Amino acid sequence: MHYSKYTPSSVTAAAGTTIEFTIVNDDPIAHEFIIGTQEQQLAHERGDPNDPHNRPGEARIGPHETVTVSYLFDRPGVLQYACHRIGHYAYGMFGTVRVG
Repeated sequence: MHYSKYTPSSVTAAAGTTIEFTIVNDDPIAHEFIIGTQEQQLAHERGDPNDPHNRPGEARIGPHETVTVSYLFDRPGVLQYACHRIGHYAYGMFGTVRVG
């Protein structure tokens, strides 16, 4: 994460695999990393800003912090990873996971 953007902005995964994401926050502010469908992302966007995000595929990442998140991509489809700090999703802080 840098300048409230994810790099890379898209990844691919084979259905049935678990991917371990090492997330480095190079920004001086906190961010989030939430994996889910677009509908789930919109629910997070409207949800509690103090949610600890401790479910699988979720993390809060402090300024200049590195965390690891594992996620099982169990079925084909398209998911997003996103940050829901105020204004970040609208700014474009999300990426795409294509699962095949």
